[in-house]
Amino acid sequence: MRAEKQIDYVEIPVTDLAKTRAFLEALFGWEFQVWGDEYMSFNDGRLDGGLCLAPEGAPATGVLLVFYSENLERDVERVQELGGKISQGIFSFPGGRRFHFTDPAGTEFALWSEVAE
Repeated sequence: MRAEKQIDYVEIPVTDLAKTRAFLEALFGWEFQVWGDEYMSFNDGRLDGGLCLAPEGAPATGVLLVFYSENLERDVERVQELGGKISQGIFSFPGGRRFHFTDPAGTEFALWSEVAE
């Protein structure tokens, strides 16, 4: 079971998936799963993450931190109650659903949940 309120996934925008994958595999020995032409996930042995194709790489000051949630609908409301803004509504992807939001200062985060079996 995944724990709520802990960093559960890190997503890194990159401009070249193949080059970044080759570099991280060689440097760290990470394992990758390809999910099409624009996304791949990785595991560093402890934490899961993803590389997403983007027009610009992540700035040196940040990447997307993804937290786990057992109830996305509850947390959409909670984010808004606390003064955050939903930057991308709930959407599905293979194995789960998630949404993106910004805190009142404008920093973007995401919450995700597994698909019930």
